[in-house]
Amino acid sequence: MSEPAVPDPAVPDPAVPGATAPEGNTERSPRRGMCAAVLCLEAITLGLTTPVLITVAGVATGTALAVGLGLAVVCLLLAGMLRAEWAYLLGYAVQVAAVGLGVVIGVMFALGAVFAALWATADLLGRRIERDRAAAWEAYRAGNA
Repeated sequence: MSEPAVPDPAVPDPAVPGATAPEGNTERSPRRGMCAAVLCLEAITLGLTTPVLITVAGVATGTALAVGLGLAVVCLLLAGMLRAEWAYLLGYAVQVAAVGLGVVIGVMFALGAVFAALWATADLLGRRIERDRAAAWEAYRAGNA
């Protein structure tokens, strides 16, 4: 008995209407991965600020829920939207909001600054990796042409 042939993912299936060959760059974006990780960890931290806002800072429950959990949800949504360039700009806005929470909870100045540094590093280093990767692919293609 022969085993069924496993289709090659690099070859389009003629039986599937509209099937096309995959693009040349199938690697994932390191920038998007690193920034999404920072946002997910920051979402946990911001979500945990909610009880602190209520018990320690004396913020009204509704306001604390809106701010703490609202920022956490925004972080999670942005982590999924990082394919768009505007999502990175909103990520910087979230960092400003996280540092701004330090006005109410002093320790958030430090935590917000840490996450802002992580965010900026992930964004800038990710851009650099992608730029270097693109240059390496161009050099490779030019050498094989």
